[in-house]
Amino acid sequence: MKPRISVLTLGVDDLERALAFYRDGLGLPTEGIVGTEFEHGAVAFFDLQNGVKLAIWKREDLAHEAKVVRTHNSPTEFTIGHNVASKEEVDQVMEQAGKAGATITDPAHDTFWGGYSGHFQDPDGHLWEVVWNPAWELEE
Repeated sequence: MKPRISVLTLGVDDLERALAFYRDGLGLPTEGIVGTEFEHGAVAFFDLQNGVKLAIWKREDLAHEAKVVRTHNSPTEFTIGHNVASKEEVDQVMEQAGKAGATITDPAHDTFWGGYSGHFQDPDGHLWEVVWNPAWELEE
């Protein structure tokens, strides 16, 4: 398999609420909800860096599409890492997420490995880490 991951899809309970969180709260660019003309097709895409997309799709529609039984959710199944250029930017993004309705689970702090990070959960429980890693240079 070649490393060509281009879309990360999050299952959500309320598509409109998730759209408002990511678009209005976090400021991610999107054309809004598309695909409403199809049964199980309503989805929203957000542009990330280098052509990568974040998608939100109703959990029941995602289960239908993948032909899996919807099970209990756990925020520890994965995290989404958002790397930033400074400690101050970690603080700014964490504050923005909190104002947008996120639950701050781990306030920003110095890490044992020399970085600075914090965690929040979006309104559907997905776990995000906002992190500054002094060993990584970010391309803007």
